[in-house]
Amino acid sequence: MAGGTAGETGKSDPIISRLANEDKKWFYQKPNLLYLYLMLFPTCMGIELTSGFDSQMINALQIVPFWKKYFGDPQGALKGIIAAAYSLGAILSLPFIPIINDKFGRRWSIFGGSVIMVIGALVQGFSVHVGMYIVARMILGFGIPTCIVSGSSLIGELAYPKERPILTSLFNVAYFVGQIIAAAICFGTNNIQSDWAWRIPSLLQICPSLLQITFVFFLPESPRWLITKDRSDEARAILEKYHGESDRGAEFVAAEFAQMQTTIKLELEASKKSWTDLFKTAGMRRRVLITTMLGLFTQWSGNTLISYYLGDLLKMIGFVDTTYVQKINVSIACWSLVCGATVSLLVTKIRRRVMYLACTISLLLCYIAWTVSMERAQTAAQAGTPNNAANIATLFFIYAYSPCYNMGYNALTYTYMVEVWPYAERSSGIAFFQLFGRLAGFFTTFVNPIGLNSVGWKYLISYCCWLAYEVVFVYFFFPETFGRTLEELAFMFEDKELADQANAAVEKVLNQQNAETISLGGEKGRAEVRENVA
Repeated sequence: MAGGTAGETGKSDPIISRLANEDKKWFYQKPNLLYLYLMLFPTCMGIELTSGFDSQMINALQIVPFWKKYFGDPQGALKGIIAAAYSLGAILSLPFIPIINDKFGRRWSIFGGSVIMVIGALVQGFSVHVGMYIVARMILGFGIPTCIVSGSSLIGELAYPKERPILTSLFNVAYFVGQIIAAAICFGTNNIQSDWAWRIPSLLQICPSLLQITFVFFLPESPRWLITKDRSDEARAILEKYHGESDRGAEFVAAEFAQMQTTIKLELEASKKSWTDLFKTAGMRRRVLITTMLGLFTQWSGNTLISYYLGDLLKMIGFVDTTYVQKINVSIACWSLVCGATVSLLVTKIRRRVMYLACTISLLLCYIAWTVSMERAQTAAQAGTPNNAANIATLFFIYAYSPCYNMGYNALTYTYMVEVWPYAERSSGIAFFQLFGRLAGFFTTFVNPIGLNSVGWKYLISYCCWLAYEVVFVYFFFPETFGRTLEELAFMFEDKELADQANAAVEKVLNQQNAETISLGGEKGRAEVRENVA
C-alpha cells in the first residue's frame, strides 16, 4: 500500500456513515440539531477566539508606543518570553487534562478552564510591571488547553456524523475571528495617549471566556462520556433528541448507540486510563508519533513568524509606519478567516491525506519564494538602494502563506486528532498534541526574534528545511480517515476482529429493526384484508 495507508488493517465497515449519508434532510430542517449547533458556536467553537486574540494582540501591542514605553521596549529574549509565556502556561496544565476530562466531563472542564482564563485576563490588564504581565499570560495559557481538548472532543462527540468533519474543522477558524477582533481593537486603541492603549485590549481578552461560562451548560454532555459513567439511558436520550430527527431516526439512533456502547466497552477493557496507554501497543505508538509530529508541524511551519512578529518582518522590508502596519495586521487576519472558512467547508469532499500533502508542498514552495524575495529585499536595503519589487513580493508571499497553511494545519488539525484517537485515549491524545504544539510554540516564539535579529533573511532557510521534512513524513505516516464515524476508526491500527465485533452489534440492531418493520408490514396487510372482507 502507498504512503500512509500501510498498516491500517482495523478500519470498520462504514455502516453508520452510509446510513447518515442516506439522510437527505439538512441540519437546519432539524430543530433540535440546529439548536445544538447554534449552542456549539459560542461555547466550543468560541474557545479558539482566545488563542487568536492572544497571538494578534501581542503582535499588535509590540507596535503600540505606550506598551513599549511601559515595559521598556522589550527586545531579544525578553520579547520572546513575553510572547512564549502563553505556551509555557499551557504546557504546565497538560498533565491534568485527561484526569479532569474523565472525572468531570467535557462541559465542566470547559467551564473550569474558562474561569482560569478570566482571572488571567484581569491580571494581564492590570499589570504593573513586565513580570506580572508574563505571569498573567502564563495563567491564560494554563486555562486554554483544558478548553481546547474538551471543546474539540465535545464537538466531535455531539455532532451528527454527516456534519461532524465540517464542525470540527470550523473549530480552528474561530482563531482568525479572534485575530480580527484583536487587530481591530488594537488599531482603535493605537492612538490613545495613555497606558489604556494596551490595557484595554489586554482586559478584553476576558470576553471569549465569559461567552463559554455563560452558554456551556446549554449544551448536553458527551454521550460517550455518559456511557463510560454507566449513564447509558441519558446518553441514548441525547442521541434520540439530536440525531433522531431523520426519516429513519429510530433505526439510526439504535444502530449508532449499539456501535458506541460496543466500541467503548472494547476500548475500556484494554485501557488502564493512564498515560501509559499511549505507548503500550504498536497502534498506539503510531498514533503518538503522528500526534507528536502534527503538534510540531502546526507551530514550526513558519506561522508564528507572522502571528507574533509581523511588525519585525515588515520593518525588515521598509514598512515602519505603525498605522500602516496595523492595517496590514487587520487585513491578514481577515484574509486568513476567509481562507480558513473556505477550506473547512471542503473537508467532506477531499480526502485527508490529499489536503495535508497539498498543504505541506505548497507551504514549502511559498517559503522558498519568500526566502528569495526577503534576501533580495534585505540585500538591497543594506546597499542603500531599496528594492521595491522585492519588498512587494515579500508582502505577497506573507499573504500567500495563509491559504497554504489553512489547507491542512488549520482546517484539519482537530478533525484529524478526533478521528485518529479512540474515545478511551482521546483526551490524553489531544493533550499530547497540545503538549508538543505548545512546546514547539514556546520554542519558536522565543527563538524567532533572536534568529531574525542575528541572521535576518537566512533564518527563513531553517523553515524551508523543516517543511521539506514535513512533506516526507505526511506521505509515509499519515493515515486516511475520510468518510467514517469515530467508532469506525477506533481500531484502524489494531486487530480487525475488534472492528468486526463493533460492526456485528450494529448489524444485529439493524436486522432486528428490519424484522420489526417486516412484521409490522405484515400485520398492517392482514388488517387491510380483514377490513376489505368486512
